[in-house]
Amino acid sequence: MLPPVLTYVQPAAGPTGAERSAVRRTGGCLLEIVETVVLTAVIYLVIHNFVAQPFEVEQNSMVATIQPGDYVLIDKLTPRWDDFARGDVVVFDPPDGYEQSGVRVPFIKRVIGLPGETVVLENGVVFIKPPGGVAVRLDEPYLVTGADGTSAPTLPRDAPGTTEWIVPDGHYFVMGDNRPDSQDSRFFGPIERDLIVGRAFVRYFPLDRITLFDSPPYPGLVEAVRDDWSVRAHQPRGGSSAITHVSIVRS
Repeated sequence: MLPPVLTYVQPAAGPTGAERSAVRRTGGCLLEIVETVVLTAVIYLVIHNFVAQPFEVEQNSMVATIQPGDYVLIDKLTPRWDDFARGDVVVFDPPDGYEQSGVRVPFIKRVIGLPGETVVLENGVVFIKPPGGVAVRLDEPYLVTGADGTSAPTLPRDAPGTTEWIVPDGHYFVMGDNRPDSQDSRFFGPIERDLIVGRAFVRYFPLDRITLFDSPPYPGLVEAVRDDWSVRAHQPRGGSSAITHVSIVRS
């Protein structure tokens, strides 16, 4: 009987050092990509929800200050400690009953009346009456003008023809600068502060019309309320995306 023959079998070749290095580099790159994507998403969500948010304006209720198709950036951070002032341009969710096809498409308007004040329309002009004070005509240089160059009148817009509103605590009276074509507090009354998304502080597109929004001074009103009302609330405030989700606001 012949003795068994021992046969040497060459072991299968494993990955070389270079191949192992390539695998580690690929895994490291994938991990870095995932970390970058996650970090970018977290930063975007934080900024979008708590700091600033871009909006595209759809309609024309803020003409001539803001045109349809303009893109504005909304400050959502500073209103947490610096409340809204008269003249601020704000974006807010519409009150109940003013949804568009069941969807709450935000509005963009200007703050006109502050909590505790009375807003009065008389002969196409706005008057503000502070608590315990006298009515003061509101100087509004931003209003859209007609063919003759005069400012458009501010007229009642609801069915009863309401001309006077008392602004409750925690509410604001808002109107568009294009008064003849604006669905605003003349329809639905003062809005709750909780509905306000933020304060528009810059138009960033079109590029040839980049603008910081300033609150007008309303000097006559400041002088009239200096003794018995919060002057700070009436002082003018200076106007102080990679691929981003841009919300749409309507008028």
